Amino acid sequence: MTEKLTAFAVLYATLVLLVAPRLFAETAPKEVRSGMPADAPPRKVVVGTMMKQFWYEYEGLGARLATLASVVDRMGAEAKHKYSRPLDLAVLTEYAVTGESDDLADRAVPLKGEVLDVMSAAARRNGTYLIFGTILKEEGGSYSNAAVLLDRQGKLAGIYRKVHAVADMGKDTCEGGVMPGKEFPVFECDFGKLAIAICFDMSFDDVWEAYRRKGAEIVAWPTQSPQTIQPRWRALQNGFHIVSSTWRNNASIFDPMGEIIAQLVGSEGILVEQIDLAYALIGWQPKLANGKALRDKYGDAVGYRYSEAEDCGIFWSNDPNLPIMKMVRELDLELWSESLRRNLAVTQRLRGGPAKMD
Repeated sequence: MTEKLTAFAVLYATLVLLVAPRLFAETAPKEVRSGMPADAPPRKVVVGTMMKQFWYEYEGLGARLATLASVVDRMGAEAKHKYSRPLDLAVLTEYAVTGESDDLADRAVPLKGEVLDVMSAAARRNGTYLIFGTILKEEGGSYSNAAVLLDRQGKLAGIYRKVHAVADMGKDTCEGGVMPGKEFPVFECDFGKLAIAICFDMSFDDVWEAYRRKGAEIVAWPTQSPQTIQPRWRALQNGFHIVSSTWRNNASIFDPMGEIIAQLVGSEGILVEQIDLAYALIGWQPKLANGKALRDKYGDAVGYRYSEAEDCGIFWSNDPNLPIMKMVRELDLELWSESLRRNLAVTQRLRGGPAKMD
């Protein structure tokens, strides 16, 4: 996605946020996963992402692949330094392998061969799932703006092809000749369900509706556009963790509350952060004491971020033998979704049905 579209995308996001509260109040109980099964143990996932601009003369495929492999190695080293455990997911940015080009025939690469050899070795060496963006030369001769997913052994786990490729101005083509994708795959990884969106996909509801319906938990977002408003809304709306991997301005990790929980700003580099996919969203209630009640009872076995500004928090367990939902139930706390559902039921019963929307 080009920089020219960024202003439009931000404006669109702002408009969405203006109408979101009313829509969210009616739909959140059905759509947001604010609590896990009662016996779900912690699911810690160490994710790595990057920010690097590639608007310079292309150095050649071999040199570019060496650069990207070194980025993955740096993420792996940072994961071990910061968390004493291997990296679980590395997300490289849109067009990372090839950069942009007006000549797709010259720049596009097939997956098999040098690209797969080098990137598979990086995934194996670091024991991580790996996503990388490229202009992909398909076997039939067409081209895709693609994000390739490799597993921890370096084997191909799947490919996402950008569904909402950017239409070229004044032409019946997209991004210089790429074919838009047709599917929204969700990939089963050993840590959970992973989906991928690329850049302009952020602005289209069908992407996020499909991933919510299919149970995605993490959405990797390789992108040239460094937006933060729309990703925050998409994360909150759907209960996702979203990981952006960008060319400029910032690379960010968003939690299911829509908060930016880790961010790389300004200079190029990597960002490594641990998240937990077994979490509970809990809104304000007296007995919660903004999270203090859980901390007083369970100490460091519970982790959380509570926002007094948002009157809500996300909570997780640090004890493999003590699920977060067991803690929640032992203190008789009400989940955010349960609170919304209860309030809807009472107000609809009192007025005889849903409020009129027109």
